[in-house]
Amino acid sequence: MELSGELTVLREFRTSDLDDYLAIAGDDRVTTWMAFDSYDRAKAEQNLAGIIERSAQQDRPDYMLAVTRPVDDRVVGFARIAPSGPWTAKLGYAIHADQWGRGYATDAARTLLRFSFGTLARHRVTAAIGPENEASIAVVKRLGFTYEGQLRDHVFTNGGWRDSLLYSLLEAEYAPA
Repeated sequence: MELSGELTVLREFRTSDLDDYLAIAGDDRVTTWMAFDSYDRAKAEQNLAGIIERSAQQDRPDYMLAVTRPVDDRVVGFARIAPSGPWTAKLGYAIHADQWGRGYATDAARTLLRFSFGTLARHRVTAAIGPENEASIAVVKRLGFTYEGQLRDHVFTNGGWRDSLLYSLLEAEYAPA
């Protein structure tokens, strides 16, 4: 599977992406915003193997894709859409800290929304974001998401419970770019 945006190409992960994946999932600057603690190499290798295994399943439980730049196929992030029931899906994304501010997260999320509302025929897509993650909140607002409320003690990460802010986008509100 490969999905193209304006700034990014989303593709299946490969085992050869391990170093790039670890540079993102093992970076505290990135994972401070995620629902998991930073990975060491062994954990990143194990998780990447699981991603690749799930992508090969006939009825795959999620679409965890490498976010790459079209010019060099270098992994600069990852983006995930996870169907949750027959009509909804959950959106998530992370970009290498050295690549922040270049529009990759917005482009990758926009590309996954097109896939979700088109190919997957979803009615609703949600995103749960840490309250302090202003950059990610700006991404979903830019894409037309609506704030729904605060999920208290939603994830346990970095040694403590963290709330999440819930945003959603409905099919009727979706405006493809």
